[in-house]
Amino acid sequence: MAAWLMRILPVWSRVRLGSVAGARFVSQTQSPGAAGSAAVSGLSPVEHSDDHGHVEVSLYEKNRDFHGFHKDPQVDVWNMKVAFFFGISVAIVIGGTFIHYLPDHGMRQWARREAERLIKEREAEGIAVLDGNYYDPSKIILPSAGDEE
Repeated sequence: MAAWLMRILPVWSRVRLGSVAGARFVSQTQSPGAAGSAAVSGLSPVEHSDDHGHVEVSLYEKNRDFHGFHKDPQVDVWNMKVAFFFGISVAIVIGGTFIHYLPDHGMRQWARREAERLIKEREAEGIAVLDGNYYDPSKIILPSAGDEE
């Protein structure tokens, strides 16, 4: 198993789980013609302006790793990690505890304990554990043959 994991681990480290089709890769090295320029060419931010000239920039354009918890990228990532940690932990720990302490479904455990009690009781009295008649035949009242019509 360990040999298989060591063989497959380098392959998984190269796999990207996200979609690469819409990704845009820009070189961060400066070109010879842009000496001293800090601007990266080829990026055009999507900006929407309203009637008053205010510019609205998408949070996704500012932070490509936006999770929807906060505008600040570091706080957003921290809040995402905390929310998922506690969400998963609560679901597993409290959910597992709840399921563990649910009552006996269908009273199967009670039925087994009752059967074991009856067997011990009948063995102590010397009665057969199982009888061919479900009901005691002496307690069944049958109609007489003349009452049939």
